[in-house]
Amino acid sequence: MRLFWKLFCSMVTVTVLACSISGFLLIDGQFRTGLDARAEAVTLEHTLLRRTLLRELRFSQDFDRAAAIQLAESAAVPEDRDGIRFRLSDSEGQTLAGSRLPAESGLTSSLQSDQLGWELLRKGERAYLHAASPITLDDGTIYLENWREAGDLFDARQTQYAVFSYLMLGLILAAALAALAVSAWISRPLRRLSEAARQMAGGDLSQRMEVRGDDEIGQLSRDFDQMADQLQRHMQELTDAARRQEDFLHSFAHETKTPLTSIIGYAELLLSRPARPELVQESASNIFREGRRLERLSHKLLDMVVLEREGAILRPTEMTDFLEQVSDVFRPALEHADIRLETHAEPGTADIEPDLMESVCLNLLDNARKAITGEGLIRFEGIRLDDGYCIQVTDDGRGISPEDIERITEPFYMADKSRSRAQGGAGLGLAVCQRIVALHGGTLGFKSELGRGTCVSVRLKGGAAWNA
Repeated sequence: MRLFWKLFCSMVTVTVLACSISGFLLIDGQFRTGLDARAEAVTLEHTLLRRTLLRELRFSQDFDRAAAIQLAESAAVPEDRDGIRFRLSDSEGQTLAGSRLPAESGLTSSLQSDQLGWELLRKGERAYLHAASPITLDDGTIYLENWREAGDLFDARQTQYAVFSYLMLGLILAAALAALAVSAWISRPLRRLSEAARQMAGGDLSQRMEVRGDDEIGQLSRDFDQMADQLQRHMQELTDAARRQEDFLHSFAHETKTPLTSIIGYAELLLSRPARPELVQESASNIFREGRRLERLSHKLLDMVVLEREGAILRPTEMTDFLEQVSDVFRPALEHADIRLETHAEPGTADIEPDLMESVCLNLLDNARKAITGEGLIRFEGIRLDDGYCIQVTDDGRGISPEDIERITEPFYMADKSRSRAQGGAGLGLAVCQRIVALHGGTLGFKSELGRGTCVSVRLKGGAAWNA
């Protein structure tokens, strides 16, 4: 059963049950109050009759059954006239004087001496309240009984039940209409939520709920929106990862295909023309160059796999000496290309693995060298920060476009593919650098402007002043 009908049936059922029970208790309570009042009147009449009969018997000085019968017959009311109906009866229930009891009763047989009791008598559709008590005389015991009709109380109750039944029909109709409105109001956001969930299952992750109120449904709507945001973000990340993986495979296939094609072509040339020494020399040189390129590519890929599986053991390192050693290693390559290298490192320490961080610095310096055409300047700096240490490599080369900066750390991505391949690049250097920096708990940042140069920053933990 749908929630709408559950709410509808529940509200109508609860309303009907509550009103029915309340109405029944109210009518029944009113009936019992009237019945108790009528019974009290009957017993009061009986008490007055008993006192009057006993007083008259004492005045007549004959305290026997005959005197009592004579007094009762003189005071009895004819059947066709209104008045108090009473009689005197013996222990067998036979009428001695007065009116005839309208229905059979066993009340007198259950009474003790001087005990007053009453009961409800039913004869067909008529009802009577009957009171009785024993009177002890000189020649035995007789019973004084009186009664009064109570059928009007039952008739009134039946009339009230009938009126209440019509009221209940109207109440059920009103409750049903109200329940329809309330059920629709409560279930409307749930229907929207269900529709949004179906849309999301169909692939539309842009579905969102209109959050209204602070109740449970409002909280559910907020949770749904939060789930949708997370799901959309994760799907975007998966899509980007799949795209990067596809680009990686395509780039890897392309990067390996080019040198392999060259190697195979030069090898065929050697086999077809072995008698030409100059051709053999040129072909062997090209095969060697392309083979080294494949070797570098395999080493880069191996570095990436190893960095994914293994961590790095970090230790505090004085950065001034470390950066000076790195610049000394790379300076000859820059001097050969007519590029100046300025190194400045502030005193301080950082938690690094020196060999891995040296690989990062050499990669960044080599990228800066490749970005400069002709003469140029590279600044290699170390800056001590309050919460760490920053290594910066700044060049005045051709720069990188904003679109390329967002993707330059992806494996095999190269902003200028023709120039990078001509200089022996494979597009894996910055991807490896980013993984190494991440192992150090640091961040790798880029700032660049086309035609003016690029600044790469490596932020590391540490940064305490170095005390030599």
